[in-house]
Amino acid sequence: MPCSFWNGQFICGIERAFLQGLSANEPHAEFGAMKRPLETPLADSLPATVPFVGPEAIERRLGHRFRARIGANENVFGPSPKAIKAIQDQAGDAWMYGDPESFELREALAAHLGIARDEVVVGEGVDGLLGYAVRLFVQEGERVVTSDGAYPTFSYHVVGFGGALVKVPYRDDREDVAALLEAAHASGAKMIYLANPDNPMGTWQDPAWIEGMIANLPENCVLVLDEAYLEFAPDSIVPNVPIDDPRVIRMRTFSKAHGMAGMRVGYAFGERSVIQSFEKIRNHFGMNRISQIAAQIALSDRDWLSHVRSEVGKARELITEIAEDCGLVSIPSAANFVAVDCGRDGDFARRVLEELEARDIFVRMPGVAPANRCIRITAGRPADLDLLAQVLPDALAAARR
Repeated sequence: MPCSFWNGQFICGIERAFLQGLSANEPHAEFGAMKRPLETPLADSLPATVPFVGPEAIERRLGHRFRARIGANENVFGPSPKAIKAIQDQAGDAWMYGDPESFELREALAAHLGIARDEVVVGEGVDGLLGYAVRLFVQEGERVVTSDGAYPTFSYHVVGFGGALVKVPYRDDREDVAALLEAAHASGAKMIYLANPDNPMGTWQDPAWIEGMIANLPENCVLVLDEAYLEFAPDSIVPNVPIDDPRVIRMRTFSKAHGMAGMRVGYAFGERSVIQSFEKIRNHFGMNRISQIAAQIALSDRDWLSHVRSEVGKARELITEIAEDCGLVSIPSAANFVAVDCGRDGDFARRVLEELEARDIFVRMPGVAPANRCIRITAGRPADLDLLAQVLPDALAAARR
């Protein structure tokens, strides 16, 4: 269709046909009766859901803020003061796009890890990188092995890309490495997900178990090793994984120990050709400029990281003491939270959670038995945990009625 004037405006082709259609079909309210576009069969089959209900959604329902927000495994001690200053200093330049290569941050991460820059990729937190990994390696109908009750966002991505989940139960409150490997061989899985330390239980693996798992991976199977909480754990739990092993993708984050969950910065590292494959499908402008700069500053502030680790260690001990004073048992943790065994089943643990919520304390709980007998408490500030110590006995008493 050629360009021309229509109703005093210079318009072309499809635009003119659209406007003429509007004129011929007044009133425009008839558009409300038109059929919505069809989704793909896969998208149409999925529920509209999120892996976690945010504390903000609960606060909106309650009509007020929590007094203690100790449920989302956020680092309540915050980012490095140097990173905060960098955020403030860069605020005026928020009009700029971030470097699509995250070049300087990747340089800093490579130096930190002792690897090459093209062996690390930056993404929108571990959550975003998990989605990219599944998209890269899992076709519709292909099987993926994970633990039943492990980090739900990974399973969300697998289902969202059409993968078929094969779930293995926890054993002794930790992910069962031998069972995961056995399930991968039996099902012909394309991918295994393992977190070390684990969420939601905070437990960890002997590195020899992980190294043995890698040595015996099925052919054409990728291990995604989620190390989001590793900075809170002893160095002795870190497995020895050669960077040139293309079967392993390791993921870490600035959301936890570096206190930057709201900035959404994660990174994956591994064999060069595997990491470079992320360039085929990732959102190259997903990382904002301020986040990149702040993460680089945070990475360099080792003193602040040591401070955070110390505060988290103290908080874990205090949570354990509070639980023991109430007759409860805590699961030993290498993360920035503690899973507390409420001593009964999941229904009782949920009542405890709800009673804490009613007293303005936000905590979460694992979603699958037998782990759901626990509530999961983030390492809080002294004031947060003082409040927990005050209200937990009443919450337990109310849950038992």
